[in-house]
Amino acid sequence: MTFGPKTWAVGETVTAAYMNTEIRDQFNSIFGAWNSYTPVWTTNTTPPTVGNGTLTGQYMKIGRTCIVMIVFTVGSTSTPGTGSWRFSLPFTAATVSGGSPGVLNWTYSTSAASNFMVGAGPLPNGSTTSDNIWMPNQSTIGDWNVMNESSPYTPAAGYVLRGYGTYQTAT
Repeated sequence: MTFGPKTWAVGETVTAAYMNTEIRDQFNSIFGAWNSYTPVWTTNTTPPTVGNGTLTGQYMKIGRTCIVMIVFTVGSTSTPGTGSWRFSLPFTAATVSGGSPGVLNWTYSTSAASNFMVGAGPLPNGSTTSDNIWMPNQSTIGDWNVMNESSPYTPAAGYVLRGYGTYQTAT
């Protein structure tokens, strides 16, 4: 909800409506509850399906800063598609000269040998989706691979992928 403040004119009367819009509503949007959104799961090749899994998102936007959280729980009928996994963002990312508008941190909880992994993924300039999610290679220490239908593990029912972070928005 936050937006640029009103430019006042000389002699303008301050009304309750102006006060509510310019002060109350601004504070409520900054300190209010998080907003829900439904992320979309995609890949760069064959599309995946959530099936009976769950995919939820929440965000809080303050000015042009967005704090986001995405949670995907794999279901027994979820299909991972092929290619690197990506998830939609609640707002288009800004374009930052010489850098990235933000980074999402990712955790992956599994029932496999490495039952908890931590990864990361920088956000691309001007994008509406996350980019490659980098997770540790399970057989080579220090090596990181892009998360996809078989890396770091083929997803199974009950596996949980969580993404969270802060990024600069375009508007």
